[in-house]
Amino acid sequence: MTRPEAETGADEAAQAQLLAHLTAAGYAPVTPPVLQPIEPFLELSGEDIRRRIFVTQDVSGAEMCLRPEFTIPVCRLHLARPEGGADYGYLGPVFRLAADEPDEFLQAGIESIGRGDIPAADAEVLGLALEGLALFGHARPHVRLGDMGLTVALLDGLGVPPAAKRRTLRALAAGRPLDGLVNAAAPEDPHAGLLAAIQGQDPRGVRAFVEDVLAIAGISAVGGRSAGEIAERFLAKAAAQASGGAGLNAENRAVIERYSAIAGDPDAAARDLRALVAEAGLRHGALEAALDLFEERNGFIAARGLALDAFRFSGGFARNLDYYTGFIFEVTGGAGTPVLVGGGRYDGLLTHLGAPEPQPAVGCTFWVDRVVGGAR
Repeated sequence: MTRPEAETGADEAAQAQLLAHLTAAGYAPVTPPVLQPIEPFLELSGEDIRRRIFVTQDVSGAEMCLRPEFTIPVCRLHLARPEGGADYGYLGPVFRLAADEPDEFLQAGIESIGRGDIPAADAEVLGLALEGLALFGHARPHVRLGDMGLTVALLDGLGVPPAAKRRTLRALAAGRPLDGLVNAAAPEDPHAGLLAAIQGQDPRGVRAFVEDVLAIAGISAVGGRSAGEIAERFLAKAAAQASGGAGLNAENRAVIERYSAIAGDPDAAARDLRALVAEAGLRHGALEAALDLFEERNGFIAARGLALDAFRFSGGFARNLDYYTGFIFEVTGGAGTPVLVGGGRYDGLLTHLGAPEPQPAVGCTFWVDRVVGGAR
């Protein structure tokens, strides 16, 4: 499936220049296998990836896929190594079905795993991304910042039930209004008996039960969803049923809409965010910590010589990937143009992949052909 180098857009010299920029900053080049287990992507990468991955099988019959991105493969590679924290750089093809773009294209990027200086690491990744773009003439790009950790902390501070929290994050990521998430009488669920039975049960036991039932029936996946993911959906629905509905009350929705509308200079946004929290009467330790981290990160970004007032924070900016936990960003050439580089923090991903405890991690990815001006 791999095409000749001349057909992939960016020429070898440009690729080498971008990778050299990343490795010079201390990010050791790695090349994760193209063939990857499918389950982590189905469970963690959201509905968008599910519809676009290339699925195959290995010699044992296990479901595999061509890597649709690099973050999960690099994290899997990291877990297979004995050392602790590390910084990785990469460049190579990824594979996704798309209606208007090639299904194979080049990505480059960095992943920093294990650094405890979280706001400084966030600022470093953003700075390296912008420096990489400047190498190819993108001197005044449009930079949008967000914070999934702050968004989740706000929802937790409001006491939004788990199922409603997930639906709210999905709506924000898709740019949909929150009107449909207001609590309302839910239609009778055909699985009501099962949902009632698993309310309050150990999630590990519920997952094992669902996996056993599907295994007995000889089913490994339903609609592209793994047994573990099906179990998670049942657990979420049971939690929503227990909380009296799968939506938001009108008061919470109004606070979230105000939060989503906060936009502009990150320093000004920090003031607006604190004012909103005070006016809403929220006293939540995780929310205060998220606000402190937001302001500290702004300071580290400015300390790198980056003009904060040239960036735009958006409370409504969210990622439709389940593993982002904090700072997120994307950079374009201007309004309505495709993303050149994007990234963010994913402190929970390593545990989902088998690490015994959480590891701080942050990274970014360049769309190489867009960045260097190669033919698409």
